[in-house]
Amino acid sequence: MSQNLLCEETSPYLLQHKDNPVHWRPWGPDALMEAKVANKPILLSVGYAACHWCHVMAHESFEDDEVAAVMNELFVNIKVDREERPDIDTIYMSALHAMGEQGGWPLTMFLTPEGEPFWGGTYFPKTAAYGRPGFADVCREIARIYHDESDKVATNKDAIRKALQDQAKAGAQGEPAPDVLDTVADRLAGHIDPEHGGVGGAPKFPQPFLLELLWRAWLRTGDDRHRDAVTHTLTRMVQGGIYDHLGGGIARYSVDERWLVPHFEKMLYDNARLIELLNLVTLGTDDPLFPERLHETVNWVLREMVTPEGAFGASLDADSEGEEGKFYVWTEAEIDTSLSAFSSADVARFKQAYDVTAAGNFEGHTILNRLDQPDQLDRDTEALFARMREVLFETRAPRIRPAWDDKVLTDWNGQMIAALARAGAAQNEPTWVEAATRAFNFIRTQMIINGRLHHAFRAGRVQHLAMADGYANMIRAALALHETTGEPAFLSQAEAWAEEVHAHYWDVEGAGFFFTADDAEALVVRTRSVTDDATPSANGTMIENLARLWFLTGKETYRGRANKIIRTFAGELSRNFFPMCTYLNGLDTLLNAVQVVIAGDGHPADELRRIALTSPLPSLVLNMASADLPISHPAHGKTVPDDARAAAYVCQGTTCSLPLTDPDALHSMLARPL
Repeated sequence: MSQNLLCEETSPYLLQHKDNPVHWRPWGPDALMEAKVANKPILLSVGYAACHWCHVMAHESFEDDEVAAVMNELFVNIKVDREERPDIDTIYMSALHAMGEQGGWPLTMFLTPEGEPFWGGTYFPKTAAYGRPGFADVCREIARIYHDESDKVATNKDAIRKALQDQAKAGAQGEPAPDVLDTVADRLAGHIDPEHGGVGGAPKFPQPFLLELLWRAWLRTGDDRHRDAVTHTLTRMVQGGIYDHLGGGIARYSVDERWLVPHFEKMLYDNARLIELLNLVTLGTDDPLFPERLHETVNWVLREMVTPEGAFGASLDADSEGEEGKFYVWTEAEIDTSLSAFSSADVARFKQAYDVTAAGNFEGHTILNRLDQPDQLDRDTEALFARMREVLFETRAPRIRPAWDDKVLTDWNGQMIAALARAGAAQNEPTWVEAATRAFNFIRTQMIINGRLHHAFRAGRVQHLAMADGYANMIRAALALHETTGEPAFLSQAEAWAEEVHAHYWDVEGAGFFFTADDAEALVVRTRSVTDDATPSANGTMIENLARLWFLTGKETYRGRANKIIRTFAGELSRNFFPMCTYLNGLDTLLNAVQVVIAGDGHPADELRRIALTSPLPSLVLNMASADLPISHPAHGKTVPDDARAAAYVCQGTTCSLPLTDPDALHSMLARPL
């Protein structure tokens, strides 16, 4: 076989490459066997549809006949969509890190015919540049080494394999220090950029899990430094160029430390976590900026990211018409023309507020932002600016849009479902909860084959067993829908999936969850991790899930599993706690959850439930089934006072409040640091 074999795939990323002169194969046993028979190394290229540098390398090298000829002669070439096959991506990205290289996409790895990595990198230019060799020269040298210096290949692949196996092994069991949550929060707060917010310099990522950890620390301790670190960072982000001031939603990251110039792709998971964070901060502060950005971002999701099936697509591309960000940027002349119906004085005020100048702030164009005027202005001025933004939004609409990757990913949908369910309930936006429910029902009914949850759907095809984070995020979504709607079916589904993920992903020797199922395709290593990446770790997410299941059902099995995960990975905290925020947030819920148990029924119970859902506490657990509580639960046996129809009990640890029948009293108790 010699032709490109991607035309039958469903992934938009793979289909972008179906006409390349490179003889691409999809990942699978046929491609590996071809490499073995031909005694050729494998060139593995991993990317995703919204990736700008993936497009650059494709245009420079994969669409070039001469470069393609070198690749075809020397390698079996395999193309992988990292979003469709995160199990493959995580292995080979970890391999690159084990080589001491910085990760990123496109990921370019060189493998033996058995799939074992022995060398790699990320983006390679077609010709030598940026201190990197030209890609064709790289290919020739790697192929030469493979055939002529097999001892060097063997040494590399064995060292990398050992590093990957060591990463997946259980570390020393331990217990987190009693003060670990406060200690980590204090240290993280010290790393927040006091001027621009966020952590570190360029590039700067939103890091919502870290901000949630600081938010929890404020609510737990009352230390305003933690709250201020969150609100300052969030303000700079949503007033920066990384935020789309016309359409809503946040881009993947900022290439500078000020949040001005985004990497323009919009990912579903980033915006799911932004919605969650904006909702919490809206509920815990009185700054009008946050609810405005919350509603704008949800409106963008519901307008542009919903698939015909009612689930959520994966991403919007960084590029349009072959240029990064072209859809989003403006010239001053375009702004002036578009806003010609407004007075020149009003247009001048808008341009000053949104950093519009003749020179621009990005390659001769302007990225709209409010970094120099982040504070909300008077109501009339903000209303005027809103009308102007609406005009610019309509003016922008006919432009050639960035491509939409409309594949449905279980793990990313789970994050968005949970975000919309909780924000919709808190903000009294029932359409948000309805959208979350539709997406959940699609996955629950259409993405299960032979009783097993699957990972990806597109063009009518369901593919690949779900990874552990798919289960973790869908369990989290089910629990969010249960607590916000009171429907017991969601809790039942969460319990069913919790048993399923335990049966097929649990590490019986070391505890914790492997990334792939015990009956999934065998890869060179079965990974297991607690560290967050762009998305939260499965093990960290499951700590929170298991804690909630224990609080809601009283079943000690769930608490026992959560504690096993916590102990298994506790040793990692002393090495690097930065990527363990989801783990720590789950630990906080297990140790410090605020349980609201509502007894009674009718409108009074509904009012108490509504108030509980407006709490800014991410560790709040809402239980409407007071009569079913086990004897071990602190609210067991609590009833409605004789002079009321409903009552709420707020419980922490082993103690509960007196019955609260007044919604205002419940609101006061849940609206402040506890």
